[in-house]
Amino acid sequence: VQLQASGGGLVQAGGSLRLSCAASGFTLNRPAIGWFRQAPGKEREAVACLSTNNDITYYPDFVRDRFTISRDKTKNTIYLQMDNLRPEDTAVYYCATDLGRFSSYDLCHSRPTDWGQGTLVTVSS
Repeated sequence: VQLQASGGGLVQAGGSLRLSCAASGFTLNRPAIGWFRQAPGKEREAVACLSTNNDITYYPDFVRDRFTISRDKTKNTIYLQMDNLRPEDTAVYYCATDLGRFSSYDLCHSRPTDWGQGTLVTVSS
């Protein structure tokens, strides 16, 4: 399992960014997959998860209606569209999966087994 995240950068508050995560070694049609983030001095937290077998998504309240997770089956890639970004969204963002978990809710409330490298998102005020 390999996950390659990209798309981070510097953006002003209120702006948007789209992160990408290319998956290899498995197909995005069974396991859940998601995005997590870790800010300096804080614990890693889930921001969006997707059940790839039924397209059910899960978002925590603090990103709901601002972040959107999606999938391109032809590219075996997932995306995180982040709108209306806030300075508190500044963090290293990771994509992650667990081949034994299929529920987006379960994945977001667990510690996935497979992680990509992070991509830094910085939101300036």
